[in-house]
Amino acid sequence: MTNGRDHRIDFFRGLALIFIFWDHVPDNPLAQLTVRNFGFSDAAEIFVFLAGYASILAYGRIHARDGWLVSSLRILRRTWVLYVVHIFLLTLLMGMVFIANEHVDTRDMIQQMGLQHFVGNPQQALADELLLRFKPNLTDPLPLYILLLLALPLYLPLMLRRIELAVLLSVALYMMVPLYGWNLRAYEGGGVWYFNPVAWQLVFVLGGALALYNQRPRQPDPRPLSQQPLFALASVYLVIAGVLTFSEKWPAVHSAVVASLQLEHLYPISKTDLAPVRLLHFLALVYVVARLLPREAAWLNNGLARQTCLLGRHSLEVFCLGVLLAPMADAANALAGDTWPMQVCTALIGLALMVLLANGLEFNKRLDSGKVAQKAEKLRTVSD
Repeated sequence: MTNGRDHRIDFFRGLALIFIFWDHVPDNPLAQLTVRNFGFSDAAEIFVFLAGYASILAYGRIHARDGWLVSSLRILRRTWVLYVVHIFLLTLLMGMVFIANEHVDTRDMIQQMGLQHFVGNPQQALADELLLRFKPNLTDPLPLYILLLLALPLYLPLMLRRIELAVLLSVALYMMVPLYGWNLRAYEGGGVWYFNPVAWQLVFVLGGALALYNQRPRQPDPRPLSQQPLFALASVYLVIAGVLTFSEKWPAVHSAVVASLQLEHLYPISKTDLAPVRLLHFLALVYVVARLLPREAAWLNNGLARQTCLLGRHSLEVFCLGVLLAPMADAANALAGDTWPMQVCTALIGLALMVLLANGLEFNKRLDSGKVAQKAEKLRTVSD
């Protein structure tokens, strides 16, 4: 692996994609291993945070080199690509779900995937789809990413000049959610956005702020981690959140734990509006993991880590494949009687297909790089 890239970003983005796929297959036993079972936050925060990290890092460099106009055009071009992918993904997803629903008798996959609006009013649903208002289940992260990226040119210059002020304004916007209930409307009768962009923009901005902060020279703290108050505080919070979340598997135990700690006011913990305890849990998780796993950690060179990094490096394509695979895995499980071995098998086959896609894309990328290098060498030969 090269030294110029922080492969932890690729690794955890790839891990988030695996978790998202497993979490979206109903009754999948491997979903018990994902991060949502051990704390208030889940893979969605990882995905959005690292999207902000990568976006600010990439377009910040373009802005510094070529100026605001060029960086804005590049951002808008990428946003357009994401928008086209979103429309194409929905078309494929709906077609696959409608076909699968004809063969599955034990569940209504159309209702399960949130496609009733399309069945009841297809013309309006298509219009809402183009306006990012109609988002069947599993597809919500992509419209959120499109909206956040579309707004990036407005605050990128501020992020690059005054990180603290940009974060402060983002926090102020986030506070509009608990104070005034701000959110965007979905289609008529569909309520509001599942991922409230007014709240989730803070995760995206904090990811970008960390990317810029990591570029600043700073002295490492010489004290052992056990003697650093912030690390200790974050670790304790993660342990408490882990105990509370894991205890939910036994409702009686969970109720007793919550009552004994007098934490009834924490619930329900909103994912849509990114409840403060959820946001705080994710930030504590980022801090602890970053301190425990240094950038040049040797474990990033093993085979499993490399494959996970490949998933993160091609996150858009792998995410789209995961969205399509989740209902297909569910349909296969239903046809096989929802047996435990079949559920594990479909989860592993889906992961294998995601890894295969990432390797294919990486191989194609290397071929293209080789062709570019050959053309450059020919030009040098001719000029000589």
